Amino acid sequence: MKSFNLIIVIVILIVTSCKNEITNDSIPDIIEIENGLLPSILVKGDSIKSFNLVERMEHYNVPGISIAIVENGKIKWAKGYGMANTKDSSVVKANTLFQAGSISKPVAALAALKLVESGSVDLDEDVNIYLKEWNIPENDFTQEEKVTLKRLLTHTAGMTVHGFPGYQQTDTFPSINDVLNGNGNTPKIFVDTIPGSIWRYSGGGYTVMEKMVEDVSGLPLDEYMSKNILEAIGMKNSTYEQPLSSKHHSNASAAYDSDGKIIKGLWHNYPEQAAAGLWTTPSDLAKYCIEIQQILAGKENGVLSKETIEKMLTKHKNDWGLGPSIQWEQDSLIFRHGGKNAGFTNNLISFANRGNAVIVMTNADNGGELIGEILRAVSNYYNWGINNPRVLDVIEVEEEKLNNLVGKYLLDFQVPDIGDYIIDIEIKNDKLFVSDTNNGDSYILSAIEELKFIDLENGDEVVFQLEGDKVGILWNNRFQFNKIE
Repeated sequence: MKSFNLIIVIVILIVTSCKNEITNDSIPDIIEIENGLLPSILVKGDSIKSFNLVERMEHYNVPGISIAIVENGKIKWAKGYGMANTKDSSVVKANTLFQAGSISKPVAALAALKLVESGSVDLDEDVNIYLKEWNIPENDFTQEEKVTLKRLLTHTAGMTVHGFPGYQQTDTFPSINDVLNGNGNTPKIFVDTIPGSIWRYSGGGYTVMEKMVEDVSGLPLDEYMSKNILEAIGMKNSTYEQPLSSKHHSNASAAYDSDGKIIKGLWHNYPEQAAAGLWTTPSDLAKYCIEIQQILAGKENGVLSKETIEKMLTKHKNDWGLGPSIQWEQDSLIFRHGGKNAGFTNNLISFANRGNAVIVMTNADNGGELIGEILRAVSNYYNWGINNPRVLDVIEVEEEKLNNLVGKYLLDFQVPDIGDYIIDIEIKNDKLFVSDTNNGDSYILSAIEELKFIDLENGDEVVFQLEGDKVGILWNNRFQFNKIE
């Protein structure tokens, strides 16, 4: 596992930055959660092994992290850890800005729903009615069914372009029309399947929604969001400005790649504001969660009406609402969303009716697994019943049978810039050890069945296929390898 030597610096900064948080370390929750991170998989019968947050930051190459917890409808605590910018030695505070990535979408969806409430837009009408200088190109797929706002918000509009890589500081910053027409760094956004027929995640669809909001309101999205949504909720440390104005730079976290190296120019810019352009904090996203919870509980004069919020949290295809993803855990309705921009990885989980929520934001490409461990610690401590570790039985396989699985395996397709993708499998300490020299990764596989193995750290599952003299591997039920020697 690649790493960088920030652990000592992080420890010092955690001590020195506590004064800047909106709570104090005397809250028992903080200490327990910081030392109670849980893996994704537990071996049945083994004692539960928990981790320390600072150590796991170093383990995963995550320079900085920020957390906010909502309990009973209020922010219970929020805290930043580690480095916001290793170039100027700035630390992560509770009010340090992070790029939200796709968490931008459910917040931006409130703008479209606000226009629905005002009668300016209909959820089920063809959005081309509202679009002015740019329209969704008509084709065979749109003859009978149309792209509607409801379908855009639920990722069922049949529109292309999954996500956006962003632009470096030295790149030409395209307009939203350039993005829609494919004149940026992503393909043209159009309909390539019958609207309403399938669920398919589409940042492109949210960019169309952004254009609709701007055309109907007569304001750029960032201005509309500031005046009508963010200020109303009290999200004072949030903005959809892209590029981020210089007044915010000193309070914004830099972004870091998977090796823990700072991204050139500190971060990427995103003209696709609704899909990926929000700069915010976990505390401000906690206010978003609380606003939704309070409206459902009967709050009057909220940012939206209770009727609209109930529609927002109604499931459509693939358990998606009008903005957030929807799930039920026992008797509890949950709305949630993840976020991933270059050098930022985040997650938001909120109970609709219980008044609880957790938001974790990291300034790292490698933040995902660390976030998972934090979410499990939070759920375990507060007994929320979500993100529980998976408990597995691990078995022993005879050495002779393991020896039959040792060798070199070739992926069944060529990989760009690599060509033949080969991995090596050998036996170490009675377990299968996988070396991936293509990217420097390694895996220790434990048997859960005679031919089914799992990496207990990252959850990767490997199934061996024996057919006569031929041996194959199906990795994560997705990648097919065949033994070549």
